[in-house]
Parts: sequence; structure tokens; C-alpha cells
Amino acid sequence: MKINGNEAAAKPEIIARLGFSLQRPIFATERVTVKVTGTPVREKAMSYHETIGARRYRFDDLKTLLARASPQRSGDELAGVAAASEEERVAAKMALAQVPLRAFLDEPLIPYEDDEVTRLIVDTHDADAFAPIAHLTVGEFREWLLSDAADTVALERIKMGVTPEMAAAVSKLMRNQDLIVAAKKRPVVTRFRTTIGLPGRLSVRIQPNHPTDDPKGIAASMLDGLFYGCGDAVIGINPASDSPAAIAALLTMMDDFRQRYDVPMQSCVLTHVTNTIAAIERGAPVDLVFQSVAGTERANAGFGVSLALLQEARDAAQSLARGTVGDNVMYFETGQGSALSANAHHNVDQQTCEARAYAVARRFDPLLTNTVVGFIGPEYLYDGRQIIRAGLEDHFCGKLLGVPMGCDICYTNHAQADQDDMDTLLTLLGVAGVNFIMGVPGADDVMLNYQSTSFHDALYIRRVLDLKRAPEFEAWLAKMRVTDTHGALLSAHTQAQTQPLLDWIDE
Repeated sequence: MKINGNEAAAKPEIIARLGFSLQRPIFATERVTVKVTGTPVREKAMSYHETIGARRYRFDDLKTLLARASPQRSGDELAGVAAASEEERVAAKMALAQVPLRAFLDEPLIPYEDDEVTRLIVDTHDADAFAPIAHLTVGEFREWLLSDAADTVALERIKMGVTPEMAAAVSKLMRNQDLIVAAKKRPVVTRFRTTIGLPGRLSVRIQPNHPTDDPKGIAASMLDGLFYGCGDAVIGINPASDSPAAIAALLTMMDDFRQRYDVPMQSCVLTHVTNTIAAIERGAPVDLVFQSVAGTERANAGFGVSLALLQEARDAAQSLARGTVGDNVMYFETGQGSALSANAHHNVDQQTCEARAYAVARRFDPLLTNTVVGFIGPEYLYDGRQIIRAGLEDHFCGKLLGVPMGCDICYTNHAQADQDDMDTLLTLLGVAGVNFIMGVPGADDVMLNYQSTSFHDALYIRRVLDLKRAPEFEAWLAKMRVTDTHGALLSAHTQAQTQPLLDWIDE
């Protein structure tokens, strides 16, 4: 066994000196086979044990073991599922490391018959894709992920063999650097009018929100972002109003701009999926369908959605055939704590619930998926440290499952976090190969009243890590003399003399 890639650190005499038990955790077994709608699902009533020094810890089931092994976070403490001490957390990690990956197929955390997300996970699991890792324990899976054998091709091959619970479990054994290096090896590329997720590239969503949906205010923020070279992920507006007329007006404004300047971009109004379906039926120029999703059926019901409704929305958007380089038409947002906030977590820890949300996203081949990592507040992620860790976990788990992960690197004003914490997470995610981030004017959203990343922040991370934009968008910026042919921003003086985009704001 390796610890952080160091074989010497795993020698028995060293572990014994630390007072850890060298025996494998004891599994108490009682197996029951249940059939639901013709699908056999094995459920094990199993407890797990680990000894540290003179103390023996017991974890009643896999759900409890995962929760106790999670890094500290306020949401799990609020739910009453967190480890009571750091020693118990270490014991849980030790026991979890010895659990076979197959156990997650035998012991669903939420019963198959009770939850459509569980049914989705079980029914879409690919035994052939799982075969290369089927013999591994969670700890051995971590070692394999960090090895040279787990290259991009190998990780792509196992995508449909990895369940969200497996991804969450292995992440709980990983340091931040492990989460970064493993995610870096797993690019996920999607396309609509731009190609997003290519290695060495970072895309940005322009988030031009306005408290009254004023078109002039939104247009000013759009141009501000474009002049900083942002917008290749999406121009996405969180509307202040969900009225059909307001949604249609915003969609039309963005599409008129796109057509006038031949911009390779996609637009989205982040309203409820039913509003977007209605807009499509009325002939509005819809590029992407947005929806917040979670990792349990009950939590999604709280959002007013189901898998069937999401499929209907995807079919409607794809029927428009508006993409030029691809047909990924869905945009999902997620976030740790959403299931708990709806009392729909089934006593599953918040990070595992979050990973299950990526199974929902994966089902619909989205263009974009991002965790809004700190938006839910300190009740779930208390401070900068917890937000940073959660962002890295979410990005890793999403990429491992084949989801095109971005991140809204953010915090609320009552969290114990600041912009320095966001700088840290931004830098770490840039190194990890995150697909996209948010671009908010001044990093302060005047409609949603939270702190995110700015157009300047995107420029910073591009410069220090030499990250390019989506290729189609980069070529357009050079054509419009926003950037030079190498992607560097032209001076404001040069742009002002030759910039046709300024005509739009004056009209």
C-alpha cells in the first residue's frame, strides 16, 4: 500500500509505530437479494470495524462509513452524520480503504425501489467498463488513479463502470494534490458553438446579471466581459423575473447580438426547465437548457424536476439543431448541501450526495456542469478551507465520472471566507484542468448578492498558467481586434479606435 505515492511510508513497522491496527476491517455479513421491477439488486446488511490503539470503532453500514470518513464540513455536522473526532475520521478512512469497490454495487446507499437516481446509477452501470478495476479496494483504486497506468485513455474506458459512490469514496482518501493530479488526467470535451474542455484551455461564463433585468445594464456587463476575452463557455443570465416575456426578451437580445457580430458563443437564461421548454414552444432562440440538479429523487423533486422532464427538455433543445460544432445542449448546476437543505439526503453525507448529482448530469451529455461550491453558505461549508476542499472534490468526482466540470468559485457574505480563498481555489482548479469558471463584473453579483470570480481573475489564471480560450472563440476575438493573434488583450486605446462592438451599446 502506498501513502501519497510513498511505498516506504506504508511499511508495517511504521504503521504499527503509529498505533494503527494492521488487520483488515472486520465485515459482518448478511446478504439479502431483492427484486424490483425485474431488476435484481443485492443489499448487504454489513458493519465495518477498525482499531486504533486500544480503541475499536464500528460503522453500522457503508453509508455511515462514508460519512465518518468525510473531511470535516459543517453540513455533515448539521445533519448529524459526521465523525465525532479526528481519530474516528482516521479510523473510518482506514476501514474505507479496505472496502472492495464491488461493495458499492451490492449495498446501495439509498434503496433502488425508493429513488430514481439510484435506479439510474444501477441500471446504467457498465460491467465491462468496471472489469479493469473490479478487483480493487477503495485504497487500491486511489493508488491506481495516481499511477501512470491510469492515463486519459484508461480513465475514459472505465467511465461508465465507476459509480458516484465509488468516486466519492476514493476522494475521501485523497489529499488535495491527489485530487488535482487525477482530475488533470481526465479532460472532458463538449461542443455546441465552441469547443470546451480541451487540455491547456479554460473557458469563462459571462454572468451579466442585473437586479431588474435591465437590457442596457446586461449589455454593458456583456461587453465588459467580452473585452476581457471572456464568454466562450456561455453568456448566462440569472433572471430577476421568471415571466415568459422577460425570458424571451433576454434570449432574443443575446441572439441578436450573436448574429450581428457572428459570435461563436452560446447563450442561456438560467430559469426553470419548464420555462425553457415553454420558450422553445413559443419559438424563442434557445441554445442551452439550464437546470439545478441534485443527487436524490426527493431533492430533485424539490427543484421541480425529474429525469423524465430533463429528457423532455433535452429532446426539445436538440430538435432546434442550433449548434454548429456539436449538440451538447444542457447546462447543470449543483452544489454540496442541496439535498440536505431539502431534507432529502437520506442520511448520506453531502459530498456523496453531490457526486450522485453528477450521475444525473452525465445521463444527459451536458455542455456545461458546474458546482456552485460556496453559494449555499456556511451552514454547509463553513469557511475557506472547507470551500476549497469541496471544490477540488467536486471537480475530481465529476471528471472521473465523465462530466464536463466547471466551478463557480464563490462564497456568501456571512461565510468565514474571503477573496484570497477564492484566489487559492481558482489557482488549484486551473492547475487541475477545470473546464470553466464564472466571470462576474467586479466578482460581486449585484443581483444574487454573493462573491465569485471576476473577468480580471480569469485574465490572471490565463496568464500564470498559459491557458487559452476555446479555439473558435479565440479566433473571433482576434478577428474583432479584442486580442492579438496570440490571444493577448489589445490595449484599450487600440480597441477604442477600431472596435465595432461599441456600436451595439450605443443603440
